[in-house]
Amino acid sequence: MTMTSPGNLTTQPIHRAPLTKRMIQGAAIALILIVIFLLRAGEPNPEWGKLWRIKPLIIVPLAGASAGVFYYLMDHFRQQGGWKKVLVNILSLMVAIIALWLGTVLGLNGTYWN
Repeated sequence: MTMTSPGNLTTQPIHRAPLTKRMIQGAAIALILIVIFLLRAGEPNPEWGKLWRIKPLIIVPLAGASAGVFYYLMDHFRQQGGWKKVLVNILSLMVAIIALWLGTVLGLNGTYWN
């Protein structure tokens, strides 16, 4: 009877990229999209105040970061390959779109989304 020493065991990491990297990627994509929207939005309503842009510039990237967390959590299924990988990629894209939409609605609530 032989015993395997703990030093001989190797484990593969489940996640290829760290969580912070996925969160930063999601937040960066969301920030770019909301900045483009705000730059093309035109003249704001004077009732909104001077700092009305701060709210969407905080909330929308947070929503993008949450989509990055979901993408990170789905890595286990993505590594299984085949139809699971395709399904998880489609699901991750749908979650990202919904998260960005909800973040945009919350961020622009009281201004453009009134």
